[in-house]
Amino acid sequence: MIKKNGGPYINRYDLPGGSMNEGEPLENTVIREIAEETGLRVTDSHQLGTVSFIFPWKYQRYTWNEHICVFNLIEEYQGEVKATVTQFIGQDSLGAVWVPLSELSISNSSPLVLKAKEYLLMGKFETKDTEYPDWQVLL
Repeated sequence: MIKKNGGPYINRYDLPGGSMNEGEPLENTVIREIAEETGLRVTDSHQLGTVSFIFPWKYQRYTWNEHICVFNLIEEYQGEVKATVTQFIGQDSLGAVWVPLSELSISNSSPLVLKAKEYLLMGKFETKDTEYPDWQVLL
């Protein structure tokens, strides 16, 4: 997990991720974002699927957010998680931590983390979109 420092998941556990750079292949984005936000170097992964999470969030002129997420299973990696990571404009990770599944809940985790927990417990990835009508941003 990463310790989120921005956006609608601020002050929660989240999964590493972010936007693609211009011309960057999706696979490279996964590798780059995980390295930037956790310190780990992905050596093998594959895509599980895509889902969206819909929830209220007042941001700029918007009142709802639809967060479209591509999930990847990281099969192999190298390195150790970094409790703190390099900060730069656009960096929304304070660093990474290992957290037992039993400690992850709606009160401390992003919808992405809850989706990953579901996958790990159930052994299959459901691509059904999820709405959180009462989502609370933890400022």
